[in-house]
Amino acid sequence: MKKTIFTGAGVAIITPMNADDSINYDKLGELIDFNIDNGTDAIIICGTTGESATMTDDEHIECIRYAVEKTAHRVPVIAGTGSNHTEYAVNLSKKAEELGADALLCVTPYYNKTSQAGLVAHFTAIAEAVELPIILYNVPSRTGVNILPETLKKLSAIDNIVAVKEASGNISQVAKVAALCGNDLDIYSGNDDQIIPVMSLGGKGVISVLSNCMPFETHEIAALCLENKYDEAREKAYKVLDFTNALFCDVNPIPVKEALNLMGFEVGECRLPLIKMSDEKIAALKDTMTQIGLVK
Repeated sequence: MKKTIFTGAGVAIITPMNADDSINYDKLGELIDFNIDNGTDAIIICGTTGESATMTDDEHIECIRYAVEKTAHRVPVIAGTGSNHTEYAVNLSKKAEELGADALLCVTPYYNKTSQAGLVAHFTAIAEAVELPIILYNVPSRTGVNILPETLKKLSAIDNIVAVKEASGNISQVAKVAALCGNDLDIYSGNDDQIIPVMSLGGKGVISVLSNCMPFETHEIAALCLENKYDEAREKAYKVLDFTNALFCDVNPIPVKEALNLMGFEVGECRLPLIKMSDEKIAALKDTMTQIGLVK
């Protein structure tokens, strides 16, 4: 049986920006502490929610370095190092390993895409280049590529490919992955509204956007699932469901950054091409936050 990287709720942490569009590392440190102090089980740096797609190479590396040093082994740090260019992903993964990351999150190739056989070749090349455990990231709505369960079965035979972040939204597919891969591949929900169904199929937790704003509550939902207390988990999930949905009323991470700003964290705006939400969407988001006491 492979070693599990984490169980519970890992935060897909946002990248705060200064007014001049540079990265606000002091604020990133504040958010890391806020999450760890409130029960978050892992820090996922430079993922989709962290706007890695608009980072320079130097920024990407510095964010990983900063997160590793700031976290200081309190929880695992999982570095997003995926790319649509295999050699680039290999080199970035090697660098993250040198910087002390505990694991890697590697998304499927996007835009140029590839076949299922190409996915096996791509992820095998990354896995052979590092010793760190790897979480594959399946998010076909963004990449245009779906990792089929049979492909995950093949990849699960590789020692350091240990998990998948499943954001396909297809629960039937998650069930098939669980059935095919068993203990050879951990499954994390990539969608906050599917924590309970994914974990009921044996998932180990969630890589969460919601945790940015509600780390304790998200951790608690996942922890209850791990204890097979699904009735209690559902009750807690229902209480934050409207807010969870509101966090995806626009392109992620636009709403979650807006929510954090409404909470007083002053994390700045997203980088172009992502733009500020409409006033109507902000008002609707704030209303869901008021209902659960996140803002007054």
